[in-house]
This record gives sequence, structure tokens and C-alpha cells, in this order.
Amino acid sequence: SEKACHAFGRCHIPVAPGCNIQCNYCVRDFDCVNESRPGVASRVLDPDEAIEMVRKVIRDYPYIKVIGIAGPGEPLANEATFETLRRVHEEFPHIIKCISTNGLLLPEKIDLLEKYGVGNVTVTLNAIDPEIGAKIYEFITYKGKRYTGVEGAKILLENQLKGIRMAVERKMIVKVNTVYIPGV
Repeated sequence: SEKACHAFGRCHIPVAPGCNIQCNYCVRDFDCVNESRPGVASRVLDPDEAIEMVRKVIRDYPYIKVIGIAGPGEPLANEATFETLRRVHEEFPHIIKCISTNGLLLPEKIDLLEKYGVGNVTVTLNAIDPEIGAKIYEFITYKGKRYTGVEGAKILLENQLKGIRMAVERKMIVKVNTVYIPGV
């Protein structure tokens, strides 16, 4: 709304290039200034560059209240995410921190998210039936092994649901996104 313009804002920092799943709809082959979607970034920052970006953004745009990590890959599968969150939390404890994830690693990373003050978690959950998930995900990579088909979709779904429950138990704000895929 016009009333919110320059009163509230968020900044996404691209520090997570790697991904642990391959969605059949995900294409990361291109980027342009008008492209604004998960999986795309003009450049990935290391934690030093990310904290400098946060400092500059907060200095130049004091209405920025949220710092988020949404990729361009899977944030929880990249150690740079946690180093960046640690540093943002130490330097800017008052800022709202959010993460967007596919949820595969959420149960095992939830304690770190809580430690670094992440209060908002968005999980992209595209299927609640592993048979449907098998049509959406080409594969998942979990604990060093690649899984495909219903087996992979089932592991992903179980971890997503468990991670969502764990986040809610920790009083985190949880949002679930779903990608609408015609014909699936």
C-alpha cells in the first residue's frame, strides 16, 4: 500500500547457491534485472559481502526491518547461510530474520535457526501425496544419497511436515508456499 511504502521493507541476501533437490519446474539458466523469483540471483555473496550489504542497506534505508535468505539455492544446504545469519544476528539482533526453504533439512537445522534469531520460516511444500511429489521432484539429495520417485518425495514430505511442526513449537511464524503446476 502507499502507506507502507518507505515505512517497511525487506532485503534478501543471496548467499546460498547449492540446492539439495531438483524440482522439475526449476530453471536457473538465466537472470535479468526484471527477474524476481527463487532460484535466480545476479551474483552470490560470501558472508563478508553479505554483512557489508546488510550494513549498507540498513544505513541507507532505515525502513528495512527484515533480512531474508531465500537462495538462490536451498539456504539450509549451504553453510554460508548460517555464518551470515550468525553475523547478522550478532550485529543487528533487532532485525527480523527470515528464511525460505524446501524443508528437507529443516528438522536438523531448526536449532541453528532458533539460535540465530530466525523468527520467520517459509516452506515450499508442493505436494502432500508422495505420488504427486514424484511428478514434481526429479530427485532429492539427502545425507549423501540421491533419492528419486516416491521414495524421494516421501522423505522430503516427512521432513517438511516435521520441520513445520518443530518451527511452530518454537513459536516461529511459518508460511507455506505452494507452486501451482497445471496438469499435476
